[in-house]
Amino acid sequence: MFATAVTGAGNASVLHLGSMTCVPHKQGAPARRRESRFPVPAHGKSFITARSPVEGLSRRKLSFLPVFAQAVAATAPAGSMSVIPALIFPALVFGSTGPNLVLIFGTAMAVMVLVSFCLRPMAKRMAAVSGLYSYTAKGLGQGTAITVGWSAMFGYALVAMAGLLVVGTYVVQLFINLGVPLADPKVFAVLVVLAAAGAACFLMVRGVRISAWSTLLIESISIGILAVLMIGYFAFTAPKVNIGNVFVWNGNFDSLSIGIVVAVSAFVGFESPTTLGGEAYKPFVSIPRAITWTPILTGVLYLLAVTAQDVALKESPINITASSTPLSDLFAQNSPVFAAVLDLGIAASWFACSIASVNALARILFCMGREGVAPRILGRTHPVFRTPSMAILVIMPVVAIVPIAVILSGASPEQSLVHLFTLGAYGYLGSYILASASLPFFLRRIGENTYASWILGAATSLVLGLVLWKAATVSIQTGNLQIFIYGGVLLASVVYTMFLRLRLPERLASVGIYDETRESDLFHGGPVP
Repeated sequence: MFATAVTGAGNASVLHLGSMTCVPHKQGAPARRRESRFPVPAHGKSFITARSPVEGLSRRKLSFLPVFAQAVAATAPAGSMSVIPALIFPALVFGSTGPNLVLIFGTAMAVMVLVSFCLRPMAKRMAAVSGLYSYTAKGLGQGTAITVGWSAMFGYALVAMAGLLVVGTYVVQLFINLGVPLADPKVFAVLVVLAAAGAACFLMVRGVRISAWSTLLIESISIGILAVLMIGYFAFTAPKVNIGNVFVWNGNFDSLSIGIVVAVSAFVGFESPTTLGGEAYKPFVSIPRAITWTPILTGVLYLLAVTAQDVALKESPINITASSTPLSDLFAQNSPVFAAVLDLGIAASWFACSIASVNALARILFCMGREGVAPRILGRTHPVFRTPSMAILVIMPVVAIVPIAVILSGASPEQSLVHLFTLGAYGYLGSYILASASLPFFLRRIGENTYASWILGAATSLVLGLVLWKAATVSIQTGNLQIFIYGGVLLASVVYTMFLRLRLPERLASVGIYDETRESDLFHGGPVP
């Protein structure tokens, strides 16, 4: 039912017909058949449909690179390397009481790799358009899926808002470093955010292929800029420091747990290619590869970058850790032009991140609209570009209004980013916990569960739960009530699920649609990329 066959494209190894499952076999060997554990689909007794439930999206067009670009852009490695270590953790990691950056990012990387191992088997068997939301529906049921969907959308939205706020903040800083006078920096920052939101909306509506290639190009250039500038800084300034101090930790688990939660925001989004199951050319190949390698590759980049930044910021002759643009200020000491180039790279990276985050969020809303658990207008696609245009147009103003409000209110950009990143991390962690727990149940429904899948799913969910619980406990003890905002989102999702169960049970039962096999997939050789 999940790994739907497309014979010409080599997208799957299992073909479901009616209530039977046929497993491909070697020539001359008898076919093996087993009863499917899935319920008969609502549209009929055949698992081959005339129209896919997600009809309207551009099907089977994205090769591996655009799929991988979605994952890379959503994590925003260049922007995360520059902003999160230097801006989010000054009180935790650069002071005398906090753990070090390397330990924080190394632990966060290990946790995210575990999550990717849980998601990979499901991505290899189901061409989902709403990612973790659909996986959970098939594993833990539709009610739990609603909570995962709301939690994931909360995370995507908060990170997209933070991305636009970074764009506005660093573009203003770019002009300052170049010595260009601004009559009113606040108004200019608002105009930058509006322009960025408009450009992002245009690219997303125009097509996922265009937005994916654009974000890949932007992110590659941004990473290159950051790498060259950091190498140049160390080559010309050569700060003298005992590198062993970078790996020293004082054993403070409270600050470590909070640091890990915020460091997770540097990795979140790696799973976003799971929302491209209907649009990827070989979804059962390209999507598992993308979600497996992205946290590993970005994690290596982060470890290298945070080691360098830990040294550079600690050895800085002035205190810049309280700045809203600390790394830019570091370079501005030697060359304002280099600092401006860095500002441009960071802003571009977070612009790409906002696009990727809203792309994923819009596809979850699109599926909810098709299922009827959200307004059905959100399930409409663009007649020409074949994108979830209505969901994009609805969500983009909501994403843009928050950073604009932060700028106009005069709130501290660095503190606002702390709040946005932390809340976003809560949303992602909540969805990761339930999606990871879904793995063995998902596989059991198709008769493929193993002891390893039960152990992996339970261990990953437990680790994520402990990190989230510890961070929430410490935050409450310090007077930070952010976890209650996220708790309100979870409670609202549960209440809404109860409403659907009591008043609209047929809509709740429809949760979990995905790109099903069409007759043209089987008899016309499949599309070409």
